[in-house]
Amino acid sequence: MSTIISINKLLEMPLHIPNYQRPYKWTRKNISDLFEDIDAAITDSRRPDYTDFKYRVGSVILHNNNGRYDIVDGQQRLITLSLIKHAIDPQYTNALLKHGFNDSVSIGNIYDNNCFIKEWLSMTSQKQIEDYKTAFEKILEVVVLEVDKISEAFQLFDSQNTRGKELDPHDLLKAYHLREMNDYPFEKLNLIRQWEDIPPYLIRELFSLYLFPVLNWSHKENSRAFTSQDIDVYKGVDDKCIYTYAQRVRKAMPCFQINEPFCAGGEFFKMVIYYINLIADLKNEIASNTKFEQIKEILAANTKREKNNVPQYYSTGFRYAVNLFYCALLFYYDRFHMLDEMAVKKLFAWAMMIRIDMDNLGMDTINNYAIGNKDKTYTNCIPMFFNIATARSNREIANIKIQIIRNPDKSNSETWSNLYQSLKVLMGVQNGK
Repeated sequence: MSTIISINKLLEMPLHIPNYQRPYKWTRKNISDLFEDIDAAITDSRRPDYTDFKYRVGSVILHNNNGRYDIVDGQQRLITLSLIKHAIDPQYTNALLKHGFNDSVSIGNIYDNNCFIKEWLSMTSQKQIEDYKTAFEKILEVVVLEVDKISEAFQLFDSQNTRGKELDPHDLLKAYHLREMNDYPFEKLNLIRQWEDIPPYLIRELFSLYLFPVLNWSHKENSRAFTSQDIDVYKGVDDKCIYTYAQRVRKAMPCFQINEPFCAGGEFFKMVIYYINLIADLKNEIASNTKFEQIKEILAANTKREKNNVPQYYSTGFRYAVNLFYCALLFYYDRFHMLDEMAVKKLFAWAMMIRIDMDNLGMDTINNYAIGNKDKTYTNCIPMFFNIATARSNREIANIKIQIIRNPDKSNSETWSNLYQSLKVLMGVQNGK
């Protein structure tokens, strides 16, 4: 059975945390995100074009265990909402607040989050606290999926959380930034049309293969798979933000920089379109400009075929190295808006040398190499992305010394002997010089 009820009504039910539930692990970051969602819901509820506005905070799965409702899914959110409700009204209590937690993880997180909630509310006015009370009663609602058999509860949980397809991070970002454009319906419709014209895989690749790794590497941090947990990085700067850096960002638009923030709302969609086109243009430049003929030949020599105009390389490790090159090239152009021939060749040689150095090449090595971790197996230990981020001129990158000759003077694997020789020719070094 599925029903939609207010948060207040849900929290008043005889809820119970069964023994099979994991510990309470929400952190201050989760609390902050929830408060921001509630604040946004309160603001939207006041819009004259929204009548009887409701904000859905998700869904929960409950097992009706003889009148006691065991929480199968939604424990983290329900405990947090109970803590907020109690902080707003110290006289309030419910079944979850009376639950006897006995594991140190839950106890520690509940204590810390309760302190944070009180800190947050201490900086709000009495009017805002009244708004929170109203939101719990009239604005915030939740979908309750109730089942009578525990087997059905776990089956439902499995279908929603295991086999069910989670929204892609870029879809969540799309929804977030569209909400920021509620006051601009015409521009909003126009950008939606442009977004829908872009193949979804290109948007997915933009963030996972280029923007997110470059952003991390420019800070000397390892990158990882881009997931819904990382979308805060791309929520941009709110139009009402009064911070000094936010004012600088607003003045900078529409000039984007991968390692710098942008304005929330329409600028997000413009940024996505801009970088998708820029990546395509840079790849076309490498393929068509005679200055980069040697790079083109090296790439072609390691391509077994093309599928939908995308090169299919002989080696996964080689593909990692190629992507590392295009990330560096994108970041270099993004900062200096030029393609200096020497800089491009050095970026390519730097990226390819990790393929020469390693017998097996995976993402862990790419991460270490990109941030310049010192490793005796690497011919070059250069934090290339950090160097680009901090360089004042393009010549600083063109002047970086890239070591090509290895000791001993051969590739680590015979497989890459031809690539090693090609890199020597590209950089004009022979016979150890």
